Amino acid sequence: MRRVSTDMPNNDMQYYLRRQEEGLSNIQAKIASQSKIRELRDDPIAASHAVRYQSYLARLERFEKNTLYAKDHYNVTYTYLNEANDVLQRIRDLSVQGAHGIYTPGDMKLMAMEVNELIKELVAVSNSTGPDGKQVFAGDKAFTEPFRIVEGAVPGGGESMVARVEYRGAGASRRTEITDGAYSELDIGGGEAFWAEKMQIFSGVDATDYRVTRDGAFFIDGVEIPVSSGDTVQAIVAKINNSPAPVKAYVDPSSRGLALEGTNAHLIRVEDRVEDGESSLVMRNLGIIRGNMENNAPNWSNSARVAGGSVFDMAIRLRDALYRGDQDFTGSQGIGGIDLALGNIQARIAEIGSREERVETTWRRLNQEIPAVTAELGREAGLNFVDAATELGMMDFAHRAALQVTAKIVPPTLLDFLR
Repeated sequence: MRRVSTDMPNNDMQYYLRRQEEGLSNIQAKIASQSKIRELRDDPIAASHAVRYQSYLARLERFEKNTLYAKDHYNVTYTYLNEANDVLQRIRDLSVQGAHGIYTPGDMKLMAMEVNELIKELVAVSNSTGPDGKQVFAGDKAFTEPFRIVEGAVPGGGESMVARVEYRGAGASRRTEITDGAYSELDIGGGEAFWAEKMQIFSGVDATDYRVTRDGAFFIDGVEIPVSSGDTVQAIVAKINNSPAPVKAYVDPSSRGLALEGTNAHLIRVEDRVEDGESSLVMRNLGIIRGNMENNAPNWSNSARVAGGSVFDMAIRLRDALYRGDQDFTGSQGIGGIDLALGNIQARIAEIGSREERVETTWRRLNQEIPAVTAELGREAGLNFVDAATELGMMDFAHRAALQVTAKIVPPTLLDFLR
């Protein structure tokens, strides 16, 4: 049984006024946030749908930013590869002229001087920096210049000439997620873009009786290939050939050692896995490498025979032939080497173009999905401003009326002023 007291009307009035004020506050907050859901109890089913839509929309917006970054990166890479292609075309023109047989040795030396300068320009292009401050062709070693000129004396060319060009970059391992679980490779490393011949590595170690002594792994072009204790060289060959690494392995019939051959023109990178400070030593024991990469450069075994040169090797070989006045070499191996370099550069340009086309297609699809998901989110959690404004007006009117009635029912007393 409820007790009736003189304070009851005041308490009741305050209770119901507070409820009206809370309702006003809620509708004002919904209008400010443009959402009809402030708490789960407002609409549990719509709230669960809205959370999923918001999560999916956030991922789509992240993918859109990734595709835009990838497009810009591909445009930069495409530009520099085209510049390298133009330089190589000029070198090829000079090689064709030098092979005509109508130029004097002095003329061919002038051509060789131009080729030497074009080699420097080619190195400058290969060491280009993108707008984000990272080296375009250095792979995941983005702040390391991938190529370094070593100068020296060249017969017939003087002292300060390009003797060789060393590669110090890493593999192209950066990639970006463009849709759920789908990635696009961002980089083409200098060891891929600026290579001319398919590399071949022949071990000088007889592996007939070789056995892996403990479980481990090694890496070829960044692909991890596990080995088990007791594996023979034939088992290792099978594992390499079954891996996604762009390398073909076999046992050399003459040396009976392991041989590796690239399936396309690129610098093969080989490393033993190091775990807990210890290396598995598989590639070292098989006579492929002397140790893991130093300064990002291959560290081949002293007994291994390595063949397959870079774009720079082809250009240097041609330049030296021009200095010697060797028209036969210039017209055969010289032009052939430059053609190999051009073929690889053009293949990489096509590869970048195909990646960009894929990203462009994905970006267009994302720009259709984002508005659709935003509309779904709006239907679940969006606020109808006409209804909200009407409700706010009605609640405000009711609140004002309640205040007026309260003022008449509960007039202020002297005690109210004293409080």
